[in-house]
Amino acid sequence: MPDMLVRLYDLPPLAPALEQQLSQGITIRRVIPPEKHVVVGFVRHAFSEFWVSEVEVAFAHQPPTCFVAIEAKRVIGFAVFDTTAKGFFGPTGVDETARGRGTGTALLLASLYALYEDGYAYAIIGRPGPLDYYVKTVGAIPIPGADESIYRGLLRPENQ
Repeated sequence: MPDMLVRLYDLPPLAPALEQQLSQGITIRRVIPPEKHVVVGFVRHAFSEFWVSEVEVAFAHQPPTCFVAIEAKRVIGFAVFDTTAKGFFGPTGVDETARGRGTGTALLLASLYALYEDGYAYAIIGRPGPLDYYVKTVGAIPIPGADESIYRGLLRPENQ
């Protein structure tokens, strides 16, 4: 699957996505450093060690380049940006029990708006899962020739 390119100056509005989440009792916000162990624990439990590595890089930035979705004082989703490479969005994930409520979209938009506010005109979504989702949601387009991406040659434990 190819990387995708997003025009950050042409995003759908963020406020409706955040308001829709609040109406469901979900808060989308940037993390703060004392929460690192909680967010890393969530990502480790629900996703993968590779994603844990990227979340740890997001916490190393000041301010952190990570947004979380919180419901009932519990992390239910996350998104990081500017971790694997400058201007990159992802990884992102929402707990299986909380999917289908627009949380992933709100995390995506919050992250892309943060990149725009940091001075980027474009963002790259590295090896996205559902291409159609990103096309529909933020007008992303596949980058020709980006099938291998920056992740080619990624080191993996011997048993993976």
